[in-house]
Amino acid sequence: MSTTESPSHFNNLETLSTRELLAGINSVDQTVPQVVARALPQIEALVEATVERLQRGGRLFYIGAGTSGRLGVLDASECPPTFGVPQGLVIGLIAGGDTAIRQAVENAEDDAQQAWRDLTAHNINDDDMLVGIAASGRTPYVIGGMAIARRHGIATGCIVCNPDSSVAALADFPVEVVTGPEFVTGSTRMKAGTAQKLVLNMLTTATMIRLGKVKGNKMVDMQLSNLKLVDRGERMIMEELGIGQDKAAELLKLHGSVRAALAAYHGH
Repeated sequence: MSTTESPSHFNNLETLSTRELLAGINSVDQTVPQVVARALPQIEALVEATVERLQRGGRLFYIGAGTSGRLGVLDASECPPTFGVPQGLVIGLIAGGDTAIRQAVENAEDDAQQAWRDLTAHNINDDDMLVGIAASGRTPYVIGGMAIARRHGIATGCIVCNPDSSVAALADFPVEVVTGPEFVTGSTRMKAGTAQKLVLNMLTTATMIRLGKVKGNKMVDMQLSNLKLVDRGERMIMEELGIGQDKAAELLKLHGSVRAALAAYHGH
């Protein structure tokens, strides 16, 4: 049996008080960052390979089912507003299509051919990086997509939560974060999902920094899509240039991004 499906170390959950339930969940959650820390060398290799492909014009693809698929879609969707990169540089695909983001699609993860069909709709090629996300490490949708991608010379990575999995065996750059049994047996949206989210945060954040999308510690290319982000942008410019908010707001409105505003100011 896979470790993510092994019995919880807690029992008779229905007899516990709310505080006892919360304390139990919190106690096992604290093990997740330690597991991710042990995988840092694997994550480093995946980041380096991803940076190399994006530098030569490639893209980053995620494939997954259920929680894993949703996490990939989430990470991909947050890259354009955070880093100002174009839609389609990071692409998240989920078994069952976009409907599956909101509700489970029966048997979608069991079709071993569908992921490749989904990938070819985006014209995936050997400049791209494909990362399979699967807590179990045995999802047919992910296995099938990665196997065919490898035959086409496409680099593969993965984020899995079991050791010695079929998905990891198909990955050139495997990341294995072995999270063990869940608080509720088999509920991999919990510890396993948290570990996958942490790795995805690392993968795209480190990659985008390496690609020059962050200056100092600031998101200078972020999209100014709401008032909070406009305010953040103005504060970045004020701090960087030592000017007042009115002038910062004027520069930001004129140039459209923090990076462009700073460049224009320094250019003068």
